[in-house]
Amino acid sequence: MLELAGIIILGILAQWFAWKFKIPAILPLILIGLLVGPIAAAFLSEDGSKWIEPVWNGKKGLFPGDGLYYFVSLAISIILFEGGLTLKRSEIKNVGPVITKLITLGSAITFFGAGMLAYFIFNLSWELSFLFAGLIIVTGPTVITPILRNIPLKKDISTVLKWEGILIDPIGALVAVLVFEFISVEGDSGFTKTALIEFGKIVLFGTTFGFTFAHALAFAINKKFIPHYLLNVVSLSTVLLVFVESEIFAHESGLLAVVVMGMVLGNGKLNNLKELLYFKESLSVLLISILFILLAANINIEDLMLLYTWKTAILFALVVFLIRPLAVFVSTHGSKLKFNEKLFISWVGPRGIVAAGIASLFGSKLIKQGIEGAEYITPLVFMIVLGTVLLNATTARLFAKLVGVFLKKSDGILIVGASKVSRLLGHYLVTNNRHVVLIDSNENNIEKAKELGLEAISTNIYSETLTDNIELNDVGYLMALTGNPDINKYAINKFSNQFGENGSFRLVTAQEIGDEDNNPKEGLFSHKDDYNRLMDLTRKHPSIQEIDLEDKKHYKKLIEMSNNDEDIIPLFVKDNEGEFHIISSNNLEFENIEEGYQLVYLGKPFDVEEVPTIEINSSKEA
Repeated sequence: MLELAGIIILGILAQWFAWKFKIPAILPLILIGLLVGPIAAAFLSEDGSKWIEPVWNGKKGLFPGDGLYYFVSLAISIILFEGGLTLKRSEIKNVGPVITKLITLGSAITFFGAGMLAYFIFNLSWELSFLFAGLIIVTGPTVITPILRNIPLKKDISTVLKWEGILIDPIGALVAVLVFEFISVEGDSGFTKTALIEFGKIVLFGTTFGFTFAHALAFAINKKFIPHYLLNVVSLSTVLLVFVESEIFAHESGLLAVVVMGMVLGNGKLNNLKELLYFKESLSVLLISILFILLAANINIEDLMLLYTWKTAILFALVVFLIRPLAVFVSTHGSKLKFNEKLFISWVGPRGIVAAGIASLFGSKLIKQGIEGAEYITPLVFMIVLGTVLLNATTARLFAKLVGVFLKKSDGILIVGASKVSRLLGHYLVTNNRHVVLIDSNENNIEKAKELGLEAISTNIYSETLTDNIELNDVGYLMALTGNPDINKYAINKFSNQFGENGSFRLVTAQEIGDEDNNPKEGLFSHKDDYNRLMDLTRKHPSIQEIDLEDKKHYKKLIEMSNNDEDIIPLFVKDNEGEFHIISSNNLEFENIEEGYQLVYLGKPFDVEEVPTIEINSSKEA
């Protein structure tokens, strides 16, 4: 009981520590596992026993017999199912051919390259060498996200790394499963007819069970056959059922089944999908915390000593500094990515839970089967996992600055609320080459924004999903434009530090309008226009205009004219380099107004002679 409680407590403490110091949780989790496991046994315990003994050894332990490996299998199935839920076809289409090449051609280069390295450096059999290679194909989002979360990068770079990590997890798992099956079925005789039959059974039963149960669960949820309070636990039990049933019909097909199930559910019309995702995310955090400590603690000091050789350093260096860059540069050949961007993507390739979990599972099974050299699989993979995470967590930010992909200024704009006025503003800014993201919990508003070609995220402002979105790393401006003053204020208070580096603004409230003693410094655009005024004017004059400025005096005159005209609301000052400066209700002054600057405003054209205006109305309804 003490050991089990200790694992959970230490795991959550490690997660908090990782969040606090902005590092991947896998790093403290593995270090804790090694400390309470092989290190404690070798140096800290008087009787040479581990502080936490995962496998039953006759005296103590959490899991007798194969219990640990059953638990690992079930836990990984839940984690991969949660990953499958996040895979959206629409999002995959947007990431371009680079992602497709990375997860296909790049995976093949890693597989064959790492396999040959393991064969020639450690003299492993070809089968075991390629099992090792299959296990290190994956780069998990659970380790990439914390690394990139606090590095401001161009959206293209963060998108490539994020989606590679999500998509390659099930691919790497499937490759490892297939290689393991070849080894288990035919031993050293290789790729025979029996092994190919097993391969076919894995694909057939895995896809069939995953697809069928996904539709069955979606039907039951949408028809409300499952009460709301049982939704999450029924879904969890269904995932476990699919995994176990698929395993019964085709050994090692369960992982493929749960990934397929997650992908089908994530891309279908499923009610309560967000609620299901939140539950699975929380469960995955707990399982990852437990798994890494257990798996690291289960390693013996003898396993670690196998790595105490120059061969380990050479293998690690070649995998990280040769195989990964080769895979990235070949996969990105002909793309729009610049050389320094490819170099950074090559540098960031940490391995995660799938590699470590399946390595521990398969390594132990092969040792029991008496396969020569199988004792190297688990420690070698753990070495790659721990080494890549430690390397990337400590150097990614510095390397980004060194190669010139670190954004010195985050000029992306996050707009809270996707109403008609937000869509109009967003469309104007996007046409002027600014990265704009709209967020809203109203699905109808989000769909209209996407129809205009805008990047829009359906999310609840009170959830934590935004803070984990690495594609918002280049956002430096925050504009709260909802009709709810409380939401606007909450957005400013919660997200200013992360997304408002260059300025956080919100609309003034009805109570603040015209009250000079109550004019907030973050007030947006005007002290006499709230959400209702903006919406009314957008319906009346759905266009954004630009007017050339001569000097500061000319600007002040136009601002004065706008104050006396209900059909004009100033928005930005656009300088002669194309940069936008948001007009604040608290401060309408601009020190430097030169010829070539423009005043950007919402509404009808100014009533002056020969004023040039630019209409940006979309052909679609904003």
